[in-house]
Amino acid sequence: MISLLVVDDHPIVRDGLRGIFTAEHGFAVVGEAGDGVEAVALAQRARPDVVLMDLRMPGMGGVAAIGELARLGNPARVLVLTTYDTDSDVLPAIEAGATGYLLKDSPREELFRAVRAAARGEAVLSPAVASRLIGRVRAPAEEPLSRREIEVLGLVANGCTNKEAARGLFISEATVKTHLLHAYAKLGVKDRAAAVAVAYQRGLL
Repeated sequence: MISLLVVDDHPIVRDGLRGIFTAEHGFAVVGEAGDGVEAVALAQRARPDVVLMDLRMPGMGGVAAIGELARLGNPARVLVLTTYDTDSDVLPAIEAGATGYLLKDSPREELFRAVRAAARGEAVLSPAVASRLIGRVRAPAEEPLSRREIEVLGLVANGCTNKEAARGLFISEATVKTHLLHAYAKLGVKDRAAAVAVAYQRGLL
């Protein structure tokens, strides 16, 4: 059972999200919040697996709330769910620590899959968002990735966890993490989502 905290300043959106997740097997909505301050407080109390986070809200917005949860060491995975896919929205949310970024026009099944993936710690980006992210990322140097680094990134892009990638390549999980860190440095990024996006942009995947 994946526990969810729904954060959006529109009550009708919260009602809709609560309804579709309550009706779907494997999910439990443990709380709702209308702004970032309330979201952080509820996440600290309820300790949900995944926070569905809107971005533009009165008071504390989504990006600030994501950063605050990271600062507090809250283990919840944050999946941004918003109508905005502009450059100024996407990258700050990812950099603040969001595990994924989806648009509100995403199909219901895609949303379910994204929440399940986020709960496993996997990066989730809608195609439109990936394009925006690519446009903002600047790698300091076009240092080539090794064959193994590309293999690891390919498995990550297909939704594999570090453990699954290690099993698939017959290497240790620690080695997978090392390859990922090297790939991040070469691509000039800080996390899995951005690494996958840039790797696609460069034609590596």
